[in-house]
Amino acid sequence: MIRNIELYLSLEEATVDATIQKAAAAFLAIDEEQINGVRVRKRSIDARSSSIKAHLHCDVFIQEEMPPLEHFMPVLKDVSKAMRVLVVGAGPAGLFAALKLIELGLKPIVIERGKDVRARRHDLAAINKKQTVNPESNYCFGEGGAGTYSDGKLYTRATKRGDVERILNIFVAHGANADITVEAHPHIGTNKLPKIIEAMRHTILNAGGEICFDTKLVGFLKKGTRIHGCKAVAVDNPELLGDIDAKAVILATGHSARDVFQLLHQEGIRIDSKPFALGLRIEHPQELIDTIRYRCETRPSLLPPASYALTHQVDGRGVYSFCMCPGGFIVPAATAPGELVVNGMSPSRRNSRFANSGMVVSVEHEDVVAFQKEGPLAFLAFQQMVEQRACAAGGGTQVAPAQRMTDFVAGRISSSLPQTSYQPGLQPAALDEVLPAFIATRLKEGFKVFGKKMKGYLTEDALLVGVESRTSSPVRIPRDKEQLMHPDWQGLFPCGEGAGYAGGIVSAAMDGERCAEKCFEYIRSLN
Repeated sequence: MIRNIELYLSLEEATVDATIQKAAAAFLAIDEEQINGVRVRKRSIDARSSSIKAHLHCDVFIQEEMPPLEHFMPVLKDVSKAMRVLVVGAGPAGLFAALKLIELGLKPIVIERGKDVRARRHDLAAINKKQTVNPESNYCFGEGGAGTYSDGKLYTRATKRGDVERILNIFVAHGANADITVEAHPHIGTNKLPKIIEAMRHTILNAGGEICFDTKLVGFLKKGTRIHGCKAVAVDNPELLGDIDAKAVILATGHSARDVFQLLHQEGIRIDSKPFALGLRIEHPQELIDTIRYRCETRPSLLPPASYALTHQVDGRGVYSFCMCPGGFIVPAATAPGELVVNGMSPSRRNSRFANSGMVVSVEHEDVVAFQKEGPLAFLAFQQMVEQRACAAGGGTQVAPAQRMTDFVAGRISSSLPQTSYQPGLQPAALDEVLPAFIATRLKEGFKVFGKKMKGYLTEDALLVGVESRTSSPVRIPRDKEQLMHPDWQGLFPCGEGAGYAGGIVSAAMDGERCAEKCFEYIRSLN
C-alpha cells in the first residue's frame, strides 16, 4: 500500500532519510518496520512563522517494495528520412517541439537566428564589457532562448497545459539535477543550463533532426492559404537567400523577435496587439531580504537565499514583482543598439550578494492610443519608445539609468548610487521621466505599500534600474483553440512566448510539445 502524506520537519530533519521515515511512521501511527521506504515528491520551505519548517509531500510504501526512481526520457526514432517540419526558434518552445516531433516520427528542421550556447558567450561579454549589442545574438536570441542566460527558473502555474513532470524529467535526462523534480520552485541556473541545452541539441541531431544557427527567417513559402516552409537568410551573408520546404511551420521565435512580428504583418498574416507589463528592476542586498523574510540576523546555512512575491492594486492596476532572482544579477537584455532593457538572472548556487526582481505595472489599450496608427504593433512601438528613452537617459550606451528607491519615491535624483551587480554601469537619472507617468505614479504608491508589508524593503540601500520591458510578448498570433493552427493559414503553428501562449521555460516547453502533437495530426490529415 502507498500512502500520500504531508510532513512538516525542521530543516535538519528533512535532510536525513531515516528521520523522514521515522516521522512518517509517527504520522501514520504505524510501526516503522512496516515502512519499506519514503519518497519525497515535493519539497518547499514554510517560513510563515519564526520556526521555519521544511514542508514535504511524501509517498510512503507500507509493506510494499519501493521501486527505483526512474526519470522519463522519450523513445526517439531515426527521422533522418522522415517528413520535415520547420521549427523557427531554438528556445524552449522550439527545442521541445523538435524533440516531440522526433518522438512522433517527424524530422525537425530548426533554424535559429542566434548562435549556439558557447558562441553566444562572446556576444554577452561584448554587451557587458564593451556595451556592444549584436541584434542577432544577445541575452534574448540564440540557442536555448532568453532563459538560458537569464536565470533558468522552471516554476510554472500552467499545469493544465501539459505534463510539467515530463518536461522536468527531460531536463534531468539531459544533465539537470534530479532535485528539480522535487523542489516546489525548481531552478537550474544560468551556469548549468548551457550544457543541458547543448545535450538536447545532440539528442536532436543524433536522431536525424537538423539545427541551423545564424539563420534568419525573412519570408514564408505559401500555396494558397497554406504555409509550407520559409525563406531564410544567413546572418553573416544577407544576400544568400534560400527556401526551406516542409510540411508545416512551428513558429517559436520568442517575445523579442520584433522583426518577425513586422514580417507577419507585412505578409498579411494576422496578428493581434496584446497588453504587457512595464516597469523597473529593483535590487537589494540579499542579506537584507534574508533578514526580512526569515526574521533572523543571519540566514541559517540550510535555508536558500530568500525570495519574495509582492502585489498591490493602485488605481485599478496591479503593481507586482516579476521574475524575482535571489542571489542573482541584473543583466542587459536589449536586442538592438539605441535601446536599453534590463532583466534578472541567478546562477545555480544563487550566491550573489544581491537580490533583484522586476517591479511592473500592466500597460493596457487605453495607454497606447498615440500608437494606434501602428495597428497590431501598437504595444510593440510603445515598448520600443520607452526602451529608447531609457538608453538616452543612461547616456546612449548600455549604462542604465538608476535611482535609489527612496529617492524615486520622493521625486529626487540620487546624488550617489549603491553597489550593483549590473556590469555595464549605472547613471543617476530621474526614472519617473523615463517611464510613462501612469507607470511611475503607480510604482511609487506600490513601493510605499510594499515597505509596510516587508519592513525594511523601502530603503535607500535598494536600487532601481530601468527599464524592465520584456515581461511578455506585445503581440498575440491567433490560433485555433483545438488545432493550435493559425485560423487563416493552414500549416502555421504559432507557439510559445512570442506567440503569446506561454510565460517561462516550462510553459513554453509544454506549448512546444502541444504544437508538435497538433502538427503531427495536421500532417497525417494531409495524406
